[in-house]
Amino acid sequence: MIQAERVALVLLAAGRSERFGGDKLIQLYLGRPVGLHVVVALEAVPFRERIAVVSETKLDLAGCGYRIVHNDDPAAGMSRSLRLGVEAACESGADAVLIALADMPKVTATHIYRLLDRAEGPDAIVASSDGEVPRPPVLFGCSHYDELLRAEGDMGARQLVRHGHHVVTSPAELVDIDTVEDLDRLIHG
Repeated sequence: MIQAERVALVLLAAGRSERFGGDKLIQLYLGRPVGLHVVVALEAVPFRERIAVVSETKLDLAGCGYRIVHNDDPAAGMSRSLRLGVEAACESGADAVLIALADMPKVTATHIYRLLDRAEGPDAIVASSDGEVPRPPVLFGCSHYDELLRAEGDMGARQLVRHGHHVVTSPAELVDIDTVEDLDRLIHG
């Protein structure tokens, strides 16, 4: 088990929202912007540091206690945001990073604690899963920082994630918003 106080939360919020057709993170879901749901859900988890990697979003993540890291080239893929977030986590001296996506509005603190409970030391890789596919949120122990810092393209750390432990939760909790239709399905069932 890794204590939350030893973990840097890295929130990836620098996507270009091309399939959505605009900044999906500011779209309302249950009266709150999509990108703030995970922020609110995890605000009581005592992470060592909260880091948000952003590009063009209008969300005030700094006002929510996040250190802002600007991704000046979001077209380089998710791995660029991942590398920037891991670099920031290294500066904070974190023993592990928890990578979360800002477009996953149903993630809960309970699930995050399950990931932390399953993590064992610096070699830990613990991903979320719907029972079939591993995905974020995912925790990486510090032994993997160098490999994460070499990630490229949109594949990012998928190969690492496949070989880690997978904590199964409800597929509904792991839904992410990529298109207007995804958001409509979430709102209207």
